[in-house]
Amino acid sequence: MTKIGLYGSGWRAEFFLRIAKFLPELFKITGVVTTNEEKAAWYTREFGVNCYKTPAQMLATSPDFVVVSIKASAAMDVSLSLLGQGMPVLLETPAAVNLESLRHFNNSLPKGAKIQVAEQFHFHPMHAARLAYLKQGKIGTPVHVQVSFIHAFHAMSLIRKFLNINFEDTEITAKTFKVPVVAGYTREGSPAEEVIVEKTQTVAVLDFGGKTALLNHEVDQHRSWVRSPIIQVKGERGELFCNKIKYLVDYITPIESEFIRKDLGREENFEGFDLKGVLADGEWLYRNPYQGSRLCDDEIAIATCLTAMAEYVKGGPAFYSLAEASQDTYLGIMVEEAAKAGRAISTETQCWAV
Repeated sequence: MTKIGLYGSGWRAEFFLRIAKFLPELFKITGVVTTNEEKAAWYTREFGVNCYKTPAQMLATSPDFVVVSIKASAAMDVSLSLLGQGMPVLLETPAAVNLESLRHFNNSLPKGAKIQVAEQFHFHPMHAARLAYLKQGKIGTPVHVQVSFIHAFHAMSLIRKFLNINFEDTEITAKTFKVPVVAGYTREGSPAEEVIVEKTQTVAVLDFGGKTALLNHEVDQHRSWVRSPIIQVKGERGELFCNKIKYLVDYITPIESEFIRKDLGREENFEGFDLKGVLADGEWLYRNPYQGSRLCDDEIAIATCLTAMAEYVKGGPAFYSLAEASQDTYLGIMVEEAAKAGRAISTETQCWAV
């Protein structure tokens, strides 16, 4: 069992508590640092965890690593303090709030520091299945991707993963405009009445030199009941478009296929409501490693981060480094800058690029 300390008590922090509750054989929250007494009392009642007002009290519970899930403006200093005490850190996104902070964070890491970032979207079952399919090479080399459902650094992480991009520089053009939409679901829940609001739409093109990306995102699109997500990846032999697949087995033989999500508990299936996995072309591309827990996709992805972090602190491979997180945050910042500038701007190689 992996022992986890949790620093923070916000909306995202509760995901880690729920995952530990649903997977008690895998994860145990040894303690939570929060100064919010109301939250502390509720966490103890709901999740059976001990809450502390200081990091020292939480560290005394001997966690294997600490999840830092607080405002980005404070997360860097807290993470550096924990790392300085030899404690591995899994940092919630984003890595920092601006370029200056990103540089300072990377340049201030103690020698031998163990830190990864909890970027979960490439671990979502459908995205994980798409990435696995791309590795088979059936559509050729991915050269263009469109991501239209999630914002900023999350979108950048998917763009890089789908295009197999690391720290390459890019030229960015971007534009923003307002789109009216009926207000929908938020972190606070469903709306109480019908209200039309204006959301910012961002359209950006990133040219990596031989590989390109289109970001097309409306604020809160990923929570909307009336906006559709789009994922498109093009290679010279075919493309993925959302859940559809087209590719050539030879120059005159086109094949059409699709990603098939296998959910349990539908109609006459009595295996319990859960995700089993994702198939395409008759083979499993993704199997849910937490089947039986009834986690939603985002919780499955975050649980995957926790499992990967447990392996990492034991000497296993990195899975999403601070350098990667910094690059994706940087790209997201530069998209905003390009939109403000109204012209193409270019990124520059940063200190974390390795």
